[in-house]
Amino acid sequence: METEAVVIGAGHAGLAMSRRLTERSIEHVVLERGEVANSWRTQRWPGLRLLTPNWQTRLPGCGYAGDDPDGFMPVADVVAVLRRYARHVGAPVRTGVTVRTVRTASRGFEVQANDEVLYARAVVLATGACALPAIPAVAGAIPPSIMTLSPLTYHDPGQLPDGGVLVVGASASGVQLAAEIHRSGRPVTLAVGEHVRLPRSYRGRDVFWWLEATGLLAERYDQIDDLIRARHLPSPQLSGTPEAPLTDLNSLTAQGVRIVGRLGRVADGVAQFSGSLANTCALADLKMNRFLNRVDDWADTSGHGDELPPAHRFAPTRVDPDTPLELDLTTGEITTVLWATGFRPDYSWLAVPIRDRVGHIRHDGGVVTDAPGLYVLGLPVLRTRASTYIHGAADDSDALAAHLHSFLCSRRR
Repeated sequence: METEAVVIGAGHAGLAMSRRLTERSIEHVVLERGEVANSWRTQRWPGLRLLTPNWQTRLPGCGYAGDDPDGFMPVADVVAVLRRYARHVGAPVRTGVTVRTVRTASRGFEVQANDEVLYARAVVLATGACALPAIPAVAGAIPPSIMTLSPLTYHDPGQLPDGGVLVVGASASGVQLAAEIHRSGRPVTLAVGEHVRLPRSYRGRDVFWWLEATGLLAERYDQIDDLIRARHLPSPQLSGTPEAPLTDLNSLTAQGVRIVGRLGRVADGVAQFSGSLANTCALADLKMNRFLNRVDDWADTSGHGDELPPAHRFAPTRVDPDTPLELDLTTGEITTVLWATGFRPDYSWLAVPIRDRVGHIRHDGGVVTDAPGLYVLGLPVLRTRASTYIHGAADDSDALAAHLHSFLCSRRR
């Protein structure tokens, strides 16, 4: 089979790209290993909600149309939205198709999918950044008697054995899972490394309203000083719960979750934690307050300051001076370790030499310059900081589809 473009992945990014290609009358097909929104269906726990408010869940040609714009979608609703969107844009999705290899060919690219070979002048990799858990090497030293899992395999507390749970990582997934598991009655210990502390709301507006209003989400990738760091920042400590102004370490401590430092190593069954927890938390507090200063400055200079509640600051993160530095994993106190240590994409099927030494695709805002006609979409801070979230795919897909169209036109001359 020959086509002008192949899009791999039918999540929000792949579907947005399909819409943009259709707008430009570019023949294409979308290949999906499962069903539309497969990752949301199979690799997200039911209690998860989007960090972004519903009004921000928008894709090209389709905004939020529900009656709860300030709410936060659970997983089932995200799946339903993406299914409706695929039908709405008439995306040519072929489900149940596993891409086995993508390689260059004389006519562009050769895509081996199931038992079929497709040839395309352009390929868009829209498989996302969260295909696999990023498990640290220290995991190999966890005693075999302890259950280990990641957010991609966690479903609910009922699947866990009785006993304590060590959650490693304090980004959005880590703090949400620590709170959910603790509510089930299990004692939870949360190992905290670098994290981003933000309030759910500030001065009467959701934090994502502020991120848009102040222009932070619109910052382009080529305007960010440390782009590599920006693309690997942990997700902010937020949950889809408007009732709670903060989902942070203070709130978890108040609920009874034990907070310890970053997990450094496990030796002879003993987990050893960093002693720099206080410094780590102070840095997160400092960065949060810098952002709130930016918010206050914008409110004043834009003339909105008088319309909003007054500026204020949140209590600093409290760190127990007696925080333990070790935890014996052989005593039976801990029966589960949950690795909330981030995610990574899976390009094991990509036979084009465009990855760096750690496996990330080298690209310029989604354009893979080492392989003309190859594009990547749906990664954090791809073209702007908004790229990290669903609504960011609207502008990203438009820019990449325009580049792809120009590329195809140049090849036709």
